[in-house]
Amino acid sequence: MSFKVAFIGAGSLVFARTLFTDIMSVPEFHNIEVSFTDINADNMEKTRALCQRDLDENNIPITIHATTNRREAFKDARYIVNCVRIGGLEAFETDIEIPLKYGVDQCVGDTLCIGGIMYGQRVIAQMLDFCKDIREVAEPGAILLNYSNPNAMATWACNVYGGVKTIGLCHGEIHGEMQIAEALGVPREELDVICAGINHQTWYISVKHKGEDMLPKILPAYEAHPELREKEKVRIDMLRRFGYYSTESNGHLSEYVAWYRKRPDEIKDWISLDCWINGETGGYLRVTREERNWFETDYPKILLEPAKKYDGSDRGKEHCSYIIESLETGRVYRGHFNVMNEGCITNLPFESVVEVPCYVDGNGISVPKVGDLPLGCAAVCSQSIWVQKIAMEAAVHGDVNLLKQAAMMDPLTGAVCNPPEIWQMVDEMLVAQEEWLPQYGEAIRVAKENLAKGNLIPAKDYHGAARLREKTPEEVARERQGHPTEV
Repeated sequence: MSFKVAFIGAGSLVFARTLFTDIMSVPEFHNIEVSFTDINADNMEKTRALCQRDLDENNIPITIHATTNRREAFKDARYIVNCVRIGGLEAFETDIEIPLKYGVDQCVGDTLCIGGIMYGQRVIAQMLDFCKDIREVAEPGAILLNYSNPNAMATWACNVYGGVKTIGLCHGEIHGEMQIAEALGVPREELDVICAGINHQTWYISVKHKGEDMLPKILPAYEAHPELREKEKVRIDMLRRFGYYSTESNGHLSEYVAWYRKRPDEIKDWISLDCWINGETGGYLRVTREERNWFETDYPKILLEPAKKYDGSDRGKEHCSYIIESLETGRVYRGHFNVMNEGCITNLPFESVVEVPCYVDGNGISVPKVGDLPLGCAAVCSQSIWVQKIAMEAAVHGDVNLLKQAAMMDPLTGAVCNPPEIWQMVDEMLVAQEEWLPQYGEAIRVAKENLAKGNLIPAKDYHGAARLREKTPEEVARERQGHPTEV
């Protein structure tokens, strides 16, 4: 087969290499054309060199083309795989640290809450530029496979305003399936699961094992499990009160709703510090810093590790390669993707982005109708959808009033902050992120004036209810070798 795949954000070594390995695990794809692009030439070259070494050792005659010119990378591409983080760690730090001064304690801050809203402003502005280039130089009908968060907002903007067919991909649903199987004590491959909702707030509305309805057994199974009942307290509480288990991790879910992180003295009651994803303050920022430092320090050692195998044994569960495989070979694949709703979930807004079961084959991507979500689940999703909608429109049009309204409507931000605090916090974040927000030039000028006037709301001396120290590159390397580090 002959077609082209372009990776944008290819300097993300672990994730880009993982996705590339998955695609190269399809035997029919050993003659395709591949381009990498990233604004960080050094990181991109490190990823290219490692992936090219993998190709060579698997005797696959592909030469990766790497360039900082994304139009060159996109030229004639049929699939563009996006995994960028606009602003990198520098901007990410402001998504976490500035809100803490106003009492907003986030675990991840990249999908909803004030961190996700601001991240969306940066990502959408850039992804609309990607879409322009795709329309102009990629193969007609090219598909954008988007892994960047906030996934729903970015996917929504690219489909509606970018003019490019965009599918949002996430692995939360996959991990949740495996966890439910563990709790129930049955093999994952024996479960028949239907998940529906919005990205990171998707609900397991049907779980069957050999035809038996397992939904009534999920809560007792989690409550009896010695590890999961301690690690997943927010998810279990939501399951207890709404009747359905949520796809997203304990830490992620805790920052999407109003109830679990608004009082600092109660946050530790709902989270676990055994792993960042279970609710640690700024946990994802910490581990991302650690990974960056480890990557920069240990890259020569990584080059000495055995090459990835392209015989299928190193292929993961990410949807990307399976979608491309199905579209190109006709093999049928079923997965849960982020797509435009358009009536799939009948009690969520028609124009929103939903995460639902989809089927892929040589005829394209088919989206069966789900119908109504359970009412409580739909209400939780609807609240987030309005935040997504307002924030997405704000990013597209550079509308600072909509941006601040999105922050007000956000469940956790609104539970912690009053309107004057939100206005000031957003001004502060706009100024801090000026470099990545070209659509907000005038708003940033006004924000600077507002902050220079004095008589500001005093910032809180608050650094998070559940913060852990950052590990050294040596400690991260030891953990990767199977020797845990005490925190």
